[in-house]
Amino acid sequence: MAVELTRADVLGFRVRAQQLDRTAGTLADTAVLDLGVQDTGADAGRWALAVRGVDDPDPADLALVWTLRGAPHLYRRADLPGVAAATAPFSDADAAKRVFDAAAPLKAAGIPVLTALDTVAAAMREVVTAPTVKGEMSRQLTAMVDPPYLRYCRPCAATHVYEQPFRLAALRAGLELQPDTSPPVLRPIPGFRPAASVPEHLDVVRGYLRLHGPATRQQVAGYLDAAVKDVTAHWPEDAVEVTVAGERRWALAADLDRLQAGPARSTRLLGPFDPYLQTRDRALLVPDGVRAKDLWRTLGRPGAVLVDGEVAGTWRPRKRGDQLTVLVEPWSEVPRAALEEQAGRLAAVRGSRLAGVEVSG
Repeated sequence: MAVELTRADVLGFRVRAQQLDRTAGTLADTAVLDLGVQDTGADAGRWALAVRGVDDPDPADLALVWTLRGAPHLYRRADLPGVAAATAPFSDADAAKRVFDAAAPLKAAGIPVLTALDTVAAAMREVVTAPTVKGEMSRQLTAMVDPPYLRYCRPCAATHVYEQPFRLAALRAGLELQPDTSPPVLRPIPGFRPAASVPEHLDVVRGYLRLHGPATRQQVAGYLDAAVKDVTAHWPEDAVEVTVAGERRWALAADLDRLQAGPARSTRLLGPFDPYLQTRDRALLVPDGVRAKDLWRTLGRPGAVLVDGEVAGTWRPRKRGDQLTVLVEPWSEVPRAALEEQAGRLAAVRGSRLAGVEVSG
């Protein structure tokens, strides 16, 4: 009989699994780095690590690369060969799903998408032998590939390689993003060679279940931008069925005891793209549809105030000169002292002085 879990069980488990209840840690023992930490927005990756107790990591030990969903993610530099293997498409059909509208012209030309990614990667390696701005790299790349790889971009008023193949091929080419560059600068990864197999701790399906579980196959596929069929083919043998508020889901067998460990007590200011907010069952995390729409808006997304696993409101930064003010819109009661402690740490990470915390209402 499947283990029955409550919403509170799941939220408590995720807080502990993602280490949002700890005060200190290292890059080596920070679990979210196994799946990657999306670095979208000002100091996003650094702040996601800071709220998990890693305040001042050595930048040389981290690498920024385009991986899942074509988004920039931070990983441990030593893990990059395994990351390349773990985040690669599972099959050609999976690759076609991940590159979106780029798949149709490739299919019409009889070019398998995995072959196309390798072709783009090979051209990238030729272009980028030193740090290169994305625009310059794209310009040279456009002249090196055939028409099925190209599209006319109205915002740019130019023809260039489709965006998703461009991003998904970069790590295959052995390229990383230079941090804090806009427009992005790509550079070769010294001595890079993809791993021949996926290390267990970097397995993306297991990683989602370990950090965001219990979950369905559809939720894992949504997180990866992958095909459900391929996720099913790579489903862990030790995944066991559970129910969450009556819905069938799966968790890793080793996590069952931790799933019933009760609430986790902590208050955190989470960035808009923090791993905790990347879950694909948003309705469980924020049941109120209006609030969920505000939290996960497409443009101008706020951060989340997390109190004991619950999203208790949203927050935004306001910077004037070297002073930072944190503006909080609470949905429920939030602990003022904990908010101020978090805001002070955020200001330090951003190299600012905290002017104050303003709570509306």
